[in-house]
Amino acid sequence: DAIGAELERIVQGDQRLEALLEAYHHLDEAINDSGYYRRADRIREVLVGLGFNQFELARRVEELSGGWQMRVALAKVLLENPDIMLLDEPTNYLDLEARDWLEAFLIGYKGGFLVVSHDRSFLDATVNEVYELWNGRLSRYSGSYSAYERQRAQELESLFKSWEAQQEEMARLEDFIRRFRYQASKAAQVQSRVKQLEKIEPIVIPEGMKKVHFSFPPPPHSGRIALTIEGLHKAYGDATVVDELSLIIDSGSKIAFVGRNGAGKSTLMRLIAGRDRDYRGLIRYGTGISAGYFSQDVADELDDSLNVEEEAESACPTALLPGIRSLLGAFLFRGDDVHKSVRVLSGGERSRLALLKMLLHPANLLILDEPTNHLDLDSKDVLLEALKRFQGTVLFVSHDRFFIDGLADQVLELSCGSSPRLFLGDYAYYLDKKAREAAGQDSMGPSALSTLPRAQASIQQAAPLDAKSARELDKKRKADRNRLAKREAELLERIDALEANKASLTAAMALPENYSDGTAIRSLQQQASAIEAELSALSEEWEGVAAELEGLGPLTIS
Repeated sequence: DAIGAELERIVQGDQRLEALLEAYHHLDEAINDSGYYRRADRIREVLVGLGFNQFELARRVEELSGGWQMRVALAKVLLENPDIMLLDEPTNYLDLEARDWLEAFLIGYKGGFLVVSHDRSFLDATVNEVYELWNGRLSRYSGSYSAYERQRAQELESLFKSWEAQQEEMARLEDFIRRFRYQASKAAQVQSRVKQLEKIEPIVIPEGMKKVHFSFPPPPHSGRIALTIEGLHKAYGDATVVDELSLIIDSGSKIAFVGRNGAGKSTLMRLIAGRDRDYRGLIRYGTGISAGYFSQDVADELDDSLNVEEEAESACPTALLPGIRSLLGAFLFRGDDVHKSVRVLSGGERSRLALLKMLLHPANLLILDEPTNHLDLDSKDVLLEALKRFQGTVLFVSHDRFFIDGLADQVLELSCGSSPRLFLGDYAYYLDKKAREAAGQDSMGPSALSTLPRAQASIQQAAPLDAKSARELDKKRKADRNRLAKREAELLERIDALEANKASLTAAMALPENYSDGTAIRSLQQQASAIEAELSALSEEWEGVAAELEGLGPLTIS
């Protein structure tokens, strides 16, 4: 009996052990399915995707800047893997690489998400439904953001036609009431029209339908070269940010600066704008170049004693003053907002006002660090169209793909630990070249990209000179450059003076006392013709001088 009892106890123990092992197996499968064993790898993958490097992964959160803390907060939401995520402007504070990673993450996300964003390309790639909140109504549109825009445009066209018809009907009724309100014989008809007018439910059209078109003040004349950089080196302590950058930028170029956060984009912007002069090397503006600079810090320079409209008017050319309210509206200052004191504006409002002020100031070189931050989609459209029509040079940093795609004709890539590279094509061209590099399909020949400007590249392909010959050549080139630059400045000064005289003559010919006087008008026309002839000759000479100056390129010896 004792032996039988012991055997039964052992068997029961084995059954309990088997049950425990089975429960353990199920738990282990559940833990494995939850991704727990990949937890550390998954955290690293998301943080690296959002732009953190190995050094930053080990830092305490409180040591990070506000923008990097926002990335940590976003990473936590993504790692929770919820059924639905609520994302309010998730691409803010992300550079382009991190933004593209987030876009790919959301495209592959198995759950759902609601997102608010002012990045068209991001929305187009990630969403399959759009909800528009306007005039107290929430409307649903199926499809991509582009599909929403097409459908909404058709609706707005129909709405606008209905609004115009309603305006005509209301004007007709009001005209009848005004004409016959004091005639007793028409009292019944007038009363009927009054009731009709009262019953009309006014159609409201969006502010965006009242399109604002902004054009820059005419930029000052400048030479063919907007900017020359030679051997530029910038470091913070032991950390090198920009290393031996040499570059020639032609007037009229639209160049996007791209690279991870910390690669030196904003630093290079400040150096070019003259906001930071602690560097080694040469940064030289071309003849006649006048620069305008915008960054989020510029908002601190606004005059707190003025209101919004007064601050904008302080930078506004006389010709644009009549439309200043419309321009303020395009930058989201509408109605009573224009009377708000600058002192009480939020950070975003101050940035928008500072951007508008900078754009109103006549310049032919714009240096823009994240100009689309704090702008809605309509305001971005106004800015983008104005910059596309702008005849000067634009250097800009942006994480908005739609904005970059629409504006950039060249891309300057900055990266930690390697030389900056100038891609001589738009952003799509740049992405294609990078993809080919990654796949090992691109030989990286001179047609693909340039780490040096054309003039410098041609100099370096020549046979090497001994030190004495190089110094003599350099001395001659310096003398030639100084001579040509002086002549270019003289020509531009004379051209500006002649164009001012031409404008004065044109205005004089429009005066009644002149265009009715045959002798006076002939004299004015003769003066205008003489100025036109001189302008043509000077412009031709200036183009030749500018071409010679460009051909000299940067110096080989500093």
